[in-house]
Amino acid sequence: MSDMQVSVDLKYENYIFDLYGTLIDIHTEEGKRKLWKALAKFYRVHGAFYFAGGIRRGYHKYVKEELEKSEEIQVEKVFKKLFAVKGVEADDALILETCRYFRDTSTYHLRLYEWSLPILQKLKENGKKVYLLSNAQRSFTYHEMEKLDIVKYFDAIHISSDYGVKKPNPKFFEILIKKENLDVKECLFLGNDQTCDILGAQGVGMDTWYVHTNCSPEYREDVKATYEFLFD
Repeated sequence: MSDMQVSVDLKYENYIFDLYGTLIDIHTEEGKRKLWKALAKFYRVHGAFYFAGGIRRGYHKYVKEELEKSEEIQVEKVFKKLFAVKGVEADDALILETCRYFRDTSTYHLRLYEWSLPILQKLKENGKKVYLLSNAQRSFTYHEMEKLDIVKYFDAIHISSDYGVKKPNPKFFEILIKKENLDVKECLFLGNDQTCDILGAQGVGMDTWYVHTNCSPEYREDVKATYEFLFD
C-alpha cells in the first residue's frame, strides 16, 4: 500500500475526493437493537417518549417520506420530526446533538486509510486545489472529518445532503464545477466506487483515479478509470 503514497499524478490542478471508503475507513451498524434503545433513551431525556421499536419505525418512516421528495435527504429533518410528533420543539443545537449522538452510537470503526494523509499532504505541498464531493450527511461527515483532523486539507467541502442530489447524478458534479469554477480537463476525481465515483466523474469529462478498498462494491471489469489501484 505504500506505493499509493507516491503514485498520484501531479499533472492536474484540482483533485476531487470521495470520502468514505476512499479516505476514511468506516463501519456503522444501524440494525442492532441497542442503537435504537440508546436513541429512545436520548429522546426521553429530552422530553420525547419513545421505546426502541417505536423510534426505529418512526425513523425509517420519515426517511422514506423525505426520499419521496428528493434524491437525497437531510437527516436533521427526520430527527426533528421524531421530536415534533411527541410535542417537542427541538432547536438547531438539539438536532445537531441528536445527529451526532446517533452517528457516534452506530459507528464502531472510524479511521483514515494509511495512504490518506500522505496523499493529502503531498497535494497541498505541491500547491494543488483539493475538494470533497461526498454522498453523505453534513451533520455526520463534518464532525468525523474534524475528529480525524483532515478538514484543513480541503479548499471546499461539498456534501450531498446540502443539495438534494448525489453521485452519480451529473447535477452534483456540475454544482461543484460551477461553484469552484473548475476546468474539468484540469481535474482528477478519486474514489472507491466505480459507479458513483468513476462513471459519475467520467460523465462530466473528468479523469478518474479508482482505488479498490474494503468498502468498495464488487469490481467491475467493464469500468475503466484513468488510474487504478486494486488493493483489498
